[in-house]
Amino acid sequence: MSDEPAPLSYAEFERVDIRVGRVVDVTDFPEARKPAYKLRIDFGPAIGIKKSSAQATRHYSKPDLLNRLVVAVVNFPPKQIGPYMSEVLTLGVPDGEDGVVLLTPERDVPIGGRMF
Repeated sequence: MSDEPAPLSYAEFERVDIRVGRVVDVTDFPEARKPAYKLRIDFGPAIGIKKSSAQATRHYSKPDLLNRLVVAVVNFPPKQIGPYMSEVLTLGVPDGEDGVVLLTPERDVPIGGRMF
């Protein structure tokens, strides 16, 4: 299997709705296969608060995540993760040592803003 990404048209990319949200609640997710948190993320009045999970326990404590801005795909269908229904995909990248680093805006920006 190649690591080269499959070609994607700009029109296809535009269909992916990536927004900034603020984490308003963080709880442990002991049922997850890998260490993870359950998140509730506020995307503002148009989208509201959505649930997600994040395998971000290596670099972030629950207090670190609370009120943090994160970036997430908000228009994928909900996904069952063990007993938890995730409504959005919180985005992160691997740190090279089995950890996840979350994607976040470098400045404080309004929640609900769409990536372009």
